[in-house]
Amino acid sequence: MNKLWLIVKREYLVRVRKTTFILATLLTPLGIGLIAFVSGYLASSSMSSQKNIALIDESGLLDAKEISNDQYLYTKTSERLEELKDDYADQGYDLIIEVPKIDDLKAKKHVVNFYSSEKLSLITLEQLERGLSRELKKYKVSQSEFDQKTLDELEIRVTMENANKSDDGSSSDKSSRMSIVISSALSYIMGFLMYIVIFIYGSMVMRSVMEEKINRIVEVMISSVKPFTLMLGKIMGVGLVGLTQLMIWMILIPILLFIVGATMGLDSAASSGEAAEMLKQMEESGEFNLALVLSEIKQLNWLLILPSFVIFFLGGYFIYSSLFAAVGSAIGDDLGEGQQLMLPIIIPVILALTMVSAVFNDPDGPIAVFGSMFPLFSPIVMPARLPFDPPIWQVIVSILILIVSVIFMTWMAGRIYRVGILMYGKKVSFKELGKWLFYKG
Repeated sequence: MNKLWLIVKREYLVRVRKTTFILATLLTPLGIGLIAFVSGYLASSSMSSQKNIALIDESGLLDAKEISNDQYLYTKTSERLEELKDDYADQGYDLIIEVPKIDDLKAKKHVVNFYSSEKLSLITLEQLERGLSRELKKYKVSQSEFDQKTLDELEIRVTMENANKSDDGSSSDKSSRMSIVISSALSYIMGFLMYIVIFIYGSMVMRSVMEEKINRIVEVMISSVKPFTLMLGKIMGVGLVGLTQLMIWMILIPILLFIVGATMGLDSAASSGEAAEMLKQMEESGEFNLALVLSEIKQLNWLLILPSFVIFFLGGYFIYSSLFAAVGSAIGDDLGEGQQLMLPIIIPVILALTMVSAVFNDPDGPIAVFGSMFPLFSPIVMPARLPFDPPIWQVIVSILILIVSVIFMTWMAGRIYRVGILMYGKKVSFKELGKWLFYKG
């Protein structure tokens, strides 16, 4: 145990003192804050250039002022299309929209032509189509036997209300919908976090093993400590480095995002397009309420989520880090060998991340349940299920399977590590790795 602690201490201190670790720890939150700032700045209306549109309306049914907004300024023109196409840019127009005459008010589709020397983005096309569709619909209503007030009265919105009453007898459909949104967001964050941790720190363990093997430092270390103890110490040391980095990020990232939000303001961060309109509607209808969000977050089963997440975090890290360490010990001077050996490790991680979408759709479905039980998937899938309150027995069974798998995978990786760490000049295959499991000595 004393030698194991010395290895863990060495692996931890060597890495946290490196300039690269300090820079990565500090620059990553700054990078996330910069991305949030730039995204909010680019999304603000001040960065949206207004397009001048020449409108040719054969029916004369559109009002240019009604359909103009901050992004698109329509100007009706009586010029012929063929003449306008030659010099519309010189007249200050960005594009031409020609609205043919509507012959049939019952038609459900109307083709509108546009002319532009530059390719328009898909978002621009959709926004133009929605604006014109809205105005043409008003025209069809005005020409029909119905009035707009009657049509508005026919509109109806269906909402699903949670019939389960709380202790005080209250129940709210807003609360249930908000709870689902928060659970889904937390589910994705936890699943994606596990995905990142496995790749970053698992690869860090593999690089550490490879460097010491190539530099032959390991030969000196093996003379005083058993290979399994050395491998376990590396895994634990790098794991502590990862936890240190994550804790720093958990403090810095929210602070920076709060500063960015306060600097940009909510209006400028979400003032363009559909996002602004959706946020405005939610605020007006009372569906978006910060107090309600905080209340729903508090009502999550944190006594289950936090301890379970830590267990799956550690279990997933130990399983994949031990496999990465085994691969690192098997790689010789040719670093290209690691690509084929890493493939069986990478595939389960990617498959587990894809299963997170199945958790969103059906948290208790067969795919979600299988993924949360299979030990190579459960470190990612089960944390994604936790916000949806899976059955306790499933969480317990998954943890037990994970613990057994951690012991088995660590033992198996140790068997490969003890042979591969001193093996030089030989190209390793999967068949060879299988033989190393049963080597004696």
